[in-house]
Amino acid sequence: MRTIRIVEHISLDGVIQHENDENFVHGAWTTPYRTPTGLETVLKAYGSNFDLLLGRRTYDNWSEYWPKAGNNPMANGLNAATKHVATHRPDSLEWGPVEDLGVDIIAGIRDLKSTDGPDLIVCGSSTLIAVLLEQGLADEIILIVYPVLLGRGKRFFSDTANPRELAFVSTMTTSTGVLLNKYRYVGPLAA
Repeated sequence: MRTIRIVEHISLDGVIQHENDENFVHGAWTTPYRTPTGLETVLKAYGSNFDLLLGRRTYDNWSEYWPKAGNNPMANGLNAATKHVATHRPDSLEWGPVEDLGVDIIAGIRDLKSTDGPDLIVCGSSTLIAVLLEQGLADEIILIVYPVLLGRGKRFFSDTANPRELAFVSTMTTSTGVLLNKYRYVGPLAA
């Protein structure tokens, strides 16, 4: 059985949006905080062998960047990973290796999770993350928290999300004040 690990770069106020589309003016907000040690920690969080579980928008954005990013550990890992994509347009998936999750995305994720294989890493993909949390399919959540408040932008947790409980596993701090917090998914919040 595979582990599903959510890894998100997030502001203190919950924003995960990075790209400069949709009139989002703070697209490069993580850049001033990046360090070699931080990159090593993120790579360690992904693991040496992993597959990706992505929503279609994240897949499309990444397919424009990572195949052209050159020879580096992050690009090499992402390009080599099998990308499992939630999409209604599977014929247009070109950045591979790639597979679509099928018409019933939840069933596709459950089936994929039940197989043997590398861990499944989810990044971006806010709509998919909401489904994973709602269905109890996420095993671990790693929040890479930056010391910034962005005020607006796509958020990790939606206002409609049901209360969930996470168990704290570990934390690490970079020299620029970025926290890498690891949690284990527990389930619905006990009343």
